[in-house]
Amino acid sequence: MPTKYKGYMGDMLVVDLSTREVSHYDVSDRDREMFLGGKGLAAKILFDTLPTGTDPLGPDAILIFNTGPLNGSGAPCTSRFNISGKSPLTGGIGSSNCGGNFGVQLKRAGYDGLIVKGKADSPVYIEITEDSVEIKDAAHLWGKNTEETQEALDTKAGIVCIGPAGENLVLYAAIISGERAAGRCGLGTVMGSKNLKAIQAKGKKKIPVHDPEGFKEAVKAWVDRLKAHPITGDIVPKYGTGNFLNKLNTVNGLPTANFSKGHYEDGEMISGEALAEKHLVKNMGCVSCPIRCGRVVTVAGKDVKGPEFETMGLFGSNILNNDLGAICDWNRQMDLLGLDTISAGGAIAFAMELTQRGLLDSDLEFGKIDNIAKTLDDIAYRRGLGNDLAEGVKRMADKYGGHDFAIHSKGLEIASYEPRVSAGMGLGYATANRGGCHLNAGYMVFFEHLGPITMDPLTPKSKYAWTIFQQNAMEAVSSSGNCLFTTYAIIPAAATKVDPSSTLASAISKTLVASGPAINMTNKMVPSIPLHVPDIPHSKVISKLTGMNMHLGNWLAAGERGYNMERLFNLSEGFTAADDTLPARFTKTAQNPDKPETKVPLAVMLPQYYNGRGWDKNGVPTASRLKRLGLGKYVTAKA
Repeated sequence: MPTKYKGYMGDMLVVDLSTREVSHYDVSDRDREMFLGGKGLAAKILFDTLPTGTDPLGPDAILIFNTGPLNGSGAPCTSRFNISGKSPLTGGIGSSNCGGNFGVQLKRAGYDGLIVKGKADSPVYIEITEDSVEIKDAAHLWGKNTEETQEALDTKAGIVCIGPAGENLVLYAAIISGERAAGRCGLGTVMGSKNLKAIQAKGKKKIPVHDPEGFKEAVKAWVDRLKAHPITGDIVPKYGTGNFLNKLNTVNGLPTANFSKGHYEDGEMISGEALAEKHLVKNMGCVSCPIRCGRVVTVAGKDVKGPEFETMGLFGSNILNNDLGAICDWNRQMDLLGLDTISAGGAIAFAMELTQRGLLDSDLEFGKIDNIAKTLDDIAYRRGLGNDLAEGVKRMADKYGGHDFAIHSKGLEIASYEPRVSAGMGLGYATANRGGCHLNAGYMVFFEHLGPITMDPLTPKSKYAWTIFQQNAMEAVSSSGNCLFTTYAIIPAAATKVDPSSTLASAISKTLVASGPAINMTNKMVPSIPLHVPDIPHSKVISKLTGMNMHLGNWLAAGERGYNMERLFNLSEGFTAADDTLPARFTKTAQNPDKPETKVPLAVMLPQYYNGRGWDKNGVPTASRLKRLGLGKYVTAKA
């Protein structure tokens, strides 16, 4: 459906692989105003079109590739596109965000998104240009790794593809675009189940701009801010996401030996600083990114993408491995195989502890790394024990036991942050719609440990309100088409100069801890905050690009709507408040036996969180909250 708003191409494709028919999905301007695009809009489409109980690997399942208004606009860090579907790993909402150039090329071909349905009789790929949409034979691509696949296609196009892990239906198979991964939730598995090996898009259409001069000015101010900020202009470019590792290790927040501890004695050896000193060839970045956090390292004589923090932690400290070179090798291997490094690392660490406890007979042991490369291949090809590991931690616990130390939430393996020293992060993990995700969780660890301004990480006070705010903001950023790293510069640069041991830092921490009621009130007032805030440029840039009446309140409200739509989807699929939980290791066992507060006080925080979200005691969005968000028609819907 054509749109009055700029920044959008006004068309969304539907490709049915069973019938080989190409059609279009109508998106109204009202939906653009309410959800922006990306994962928020995708959640609404999934809820509206996917029957409850659909097999995520069956032909009736759909897979959505879509963009936000800022994708391809030239605004900073706006290459990020979204992929959504029903997760075969969790059975709930599945979404994954990716860099690379596929989203930009899809828009330049004339489309804001693509919905894939059905199942091809044999391997195929989809080719999208400005003039045509074709389903082509991919027999020659099936069995190839992700690099070989992309090299066999149009290297000037934007490409998404799967590797052997997706073909063999590993439940956490990733989708790869260039060297970037949409890793989480097993959406590469959904592609594999449809015999869809790849999609390539290419075009030269210009993305329309409502106020070119105003947009250009706002973008320049935003880029200048990112480059000048100590975090996005210095620390992250210098050390990448690996800069988190030493900080977390210092505060016992680094997962170690399957999250049994939070400190690794050899942490420095696998840190971002060590990567920069010993392995870094150069930085890399996505389209229109001034931060350039990506690492380039040499593996087998070739310069390739290096590991992110998640991989460094989960294949380092969490399996008691201090060999950073090996982590670089495995990271490359998993990208070629099309494996989510977080879920793969979590599954291997869990198997190691099962073996240690005598619950599993295997050669996987903490500190032993000579068999990891073979294990990764075995997972991707579902050979031997790899067939069990390919099912993920939750299903492994169902088979072998060990639920108390099976590290997942809602079936999704937890990211590389130990929540027993970060109560807000623990709450976020438990309530995240897609499961053990640090981003859908609201990334509260930034305010509890990583940021220049922090709050008491162990107290449950105010964490519910901040978690809600952060989750909504993260949702809005993703739906806009931005990288979440743009949020690092929201904290004023002056704050980075505050001495953490100073009286000022202590006063700030106490103020943040006491701010719950104020933040809760802000959350409730969100739609009626008709202003732009310089520290949060997203809303202003969107308004200049699209001509939409977009301000901070509307922008955050779009995030809240998306979050509630994801919740409604999960409820419709049988999830309940009982699924907003964490393994007993986090809630019942103190990380430090001498400090009983070093466990996640989930029972205290959850009721506060539900109330703050406007959900009832069972975690179901109330009619009044849905109506306030303009979602009144969903009050009596599937949920």
